Amino acid sequence: MVHKKGHAQKRMRFRQLGMRIGKYPTGRYNAITDVPGVLVGHSTVISGSGELSIGEGPARTGVTAILPNPNIFHDRFVGAGFILNGAGEVSGLMQVMEWGLVETPILLTNTLAVGTCSEAAVRYMVNRYPGIGVEHDVIIPLVGECDDSWLNDIRGRHVREANVLEAIERAASGPVAEGNVGGGTGMVTCDFKGGIGTASRRLPQYEGGYTIGVLVMSNFGMMEDLRVDGIPMGQILAPEFLDKNHRKNNYGSIICVLATNAPLAAHQLGRLCKRAALGIGRCGSFALHESGEIIMGFSTATVVPRQSKKMLYKLKVMLDQAVDPLYRAVVEATEEAVLNSLCMADTMEGHSGNIAHALPLGRVREIVRSVSRSFDTSRG
Repeated sequence: MVHKKGHAQKRMRFRQLGMRIGKYPTGRYNAITDVPGVLVGHSTVISGSGELSIGEGPARTGVTAILPNPNIFHDRFVGAGFILNGAGEVSGLMQVMEWGLVETPILLTNTLAVGTCSEAAVRYMVNRYPGIGVEHDVIIPLVGECDDSWLNDIRGRHVREANVLEAIERAASGPVAEGNVGGGTGMVTCDFKGGIGTASRRLPQYEGGYTIGVLVMSNFGMMEDLRVDGIPMGQILAPEFLDKNHRKNNYGSIICVLATNAPLAAHQLGRLCKRAALGIGRCGSFALHESGEIIMGFSTATVVPRQSKKMLYKLKVMLDQAVDPLYRAVVEATEEAVLNSLCMADTMEGHSGNIAHALPLGRVREIVRSVSRSFDTSRG
């Protein structure tokens, strides 16, 4: 794909541009899958071109599945959430915040596909665990959404049950595809093409040695507000890249999922989710009236069994004061996850000539280096 000036762009992650965010090192893949046991899969739906025809397309959408572990129904994890602004939805999150437990896969998709994804997740779960609703409680699948209608025929309902099952079945460890994939296919961030992004941080041993990973479906903001490691990148790029053909009257939203192997209680995970909102803010979000910024998280450190002959289970928990390094780490990882979504997304044309241009990586690198040189000169 090419951006509006016609220069071919090889997409690469933020760190591949020679830049870095924050203090802590990343995990092996710089992804949420650096937390052992966490799996991610995508199903991408791209078809058609031209004018919008409801039900016919063009379709630019999909589903992303996060499996906290392969058997999350029986081997549940401690979970929590935080809603910075609630003009969005993660179905099932209320129960997570009430019980402090995650017990289903987490699905990310477009706003009008939440019902389809929830129905498909129910079918997947009851087929795999026939005791649901009979010997066990019913389940409420976790499904997060953002509005991809600028590029996608959202009313055409192009996400099908088969896409949900494909995303779940493809869920794997290792590197995670980013940008125009899965639920991020039709998403826009600060008027550039956004989508799925992920990053991780690994604490040094003297701070516990734990890993925290973040995955975002990023779809928020306006170009003039975009910031890259504190640099007002959007203001610098706007005269060149912002034209009349950009998303208007839709600030968008973001869903953020964090995972860690640090032993945390639900209240500590909730506090961690709050700090992820700071990472979103660092990229330029103001959480405006019509936007949704919703964060949820889980810890893999303790399995909470669905069935046990015992009346007790052991929950190992960090001292609250010891969680401080994780707060810094989650802010760093969230900021970088958003930037990775921008760096990895190609230019995409949706319906009716609507285009979301790729972030111009060459210009971004040039601007960051120029600012760094100016900073070094001022210090000298």
